[in-house]
Amino acid sequence: MTGIIGFETLDIIGAAFFAASWIGYHFAVEMGPHAGKSLNMRMNLRRARWIRESMARDNRIVDTQIMNGLQNGTAFFASTSLIAIGGTLTLLQSTDRVVALFSDIPFGTAPTRAAWEMKVIGLALIFGYAFFKFAWSYRLFNYCVILLGSLPPAKNHEPADAERAVHEATEMNVAGGRHFNRGQRAFFFALAYMGWFLGPTTFILFTGAVLVAMYRRQFASDAARVFRYPDPTRQPPES
Repeated sequence: MTGIIGFETLDIIGAAFFAASWIGYHFAVEMGPHAGKSLNMRMNLRRARWIRESMARDNRIVDTQIMNGLQNGTAFFASTSLIAIGGTLTLLQSTDRVVALFSDIPFGTAPTRAAWEMKVIGLALIFGYAFFKFAWSYRLFNYCVILLGSLPPAKNHEPADAERAVHEATEMNVAGGRHFNRGQRAFFFALAYMGWFLGPTTFILFTGAVLVAMYRRQFASDAARVFRYPDPTRQPPES
């Protein structure tokens, strides 16, 4: 059954599955009962440990170099998002040729002009969301650099003031990492969304594959198994 703008019932099911997958993954990684075991959350503990250990260093050049690396990576993805938005919107200028091309592909579904343009706009919105996340993450990491610079010296500091400064820098760093992760998540789901251009069935399959791959990386990958001890202050038992 085809709707007014050319979407079939399976298209609506695919779009609903895509949205549910994104929201469900967000809940599982950031708020669910097993979120504390995710790779992102375990890395947040290491962020806290890093900031706390920087208090013991009078020379914090190494800390600023780490922050430069985080900022450079975030800036790269932010600029890439803008390029992706521009490239996606240029597809609107080739709607007629694309519709004719898909009509000749045996495994694809020939879209209507309105359906194609709606899909392209949706993809551009995903990349736009990613850009805002990366741009805000870059700004938060910039704030974190300032907070690192405001940490009291390793000696001759009030414990209460030092604890508050460490907490502020840690929370700012964690917030920057959280928004960076959400931007990358949008990139991954954009890959799944591209399957929609080949048809609703491909859309559903791509979404499922991306969801499984992302979930596995957070909870069952080699990187996740590195952190056998969720508390970074806990020492492993002697063998």
